[in-house]
Amino acid sequence: MIPSPENTIATEPASGGSTEYINHHLHHLQVSVGDGAFMTLNVDTLFFTAVLSLLFLVTFIVCARRATSGVPGKFQSIVEIIVGFVDGLVRETFHGRSKMIAPLSLTIFVVIFLMNFVDLIPVDFLPWTWANAYVATGHDPAHAYLRAVPTADLNTTLGMALAVFALTQWFGIAHKGVGGFTKEIFTAPFHATGPVGKIALAPANLLLRIIEEGVRPLSLSLRLFGNLYAGELIFVLIALMTLDASLAHASTWAMGAVQFVSGFAWTAFHILIITLQAFIFMMLTIVYLSMAAESH
Repeated sequence: MIPSPENTIATEPASGGSTEYINHHLHHLQVSVGDGAFMTLNVDTLFFTAVLSLLFLVTFIVCARRATSGVPGKFQSIVEIIVGFVDGLVRETFHGRSKMIAPLSLTIFVVIFLMNFVDLIPVDFLPWTWANAYVATGHDPAHAYLRAVPTADLNTTLGMALAVFALTQWFGIAHKGVGGFTKEIFTAPFHATGPVGKIALAPANLLLRIIEEGVRPLSLSLRLFGNLYAGELIFVLIALMTLDASLAHASTWAMGAVQFVSGFAWTAFHILIITLQAFIFMMLTIVYLSMAAESH
């Protein structure tokens, strides 16, 4: 999964060293919006998120329309295994009633997995392709920035975590009503009998509720972001082993062998990480929604 030395060199300025190489790979393709740079958009993150989401949507729609009740094909079998797996988890974990939990969980798992899977593409392949296109249009390749892993961008993971947070609050209100939802904020987890006891414990319950609700989006977003950012950075560091290497030196061949083994080992381990992180994000979403639908 590690690029060849010539691809590595092609994506960077000739004068750039290891620090420049790393900084280049960790810099987003950005566009400023509004006067005075009111907002900066990470265009590469938005692009790959939209492409992968569309890929998921089109693939599953096509599979659903072509599904047969007879002997399924290989692709239909794979999709059915994923759908059955997610549906089983939802039935075991979510104790409320909602037709949207299973489709939501399936969407979260597959889309996040696809976003994470981009990290397994050779680290210089997409930046090298973008740099060549950038040069073809007459621009400086030193400014051809591109980061292809959406979940290695904190904006993506925090956005998804905040969406789960908002959905959790909506589920709580929908299942318990505004009165029941508000009452729970001031009466749980510490319960008291009598109006005096309830009033006395209300501030503590409110504080604990704020902490509990605030920690959820932070843990969801930082866990996914941290794992994918670290994985992306390790791939970049492995690629540095043959940066500016010359085929005329024996050390290049030795480091190339070490690079290949390191890249293969980390890729094999990273497959587990990207799958596990998608699974954890999906499971925690189901758990949070189930807790919101249940009465204490």
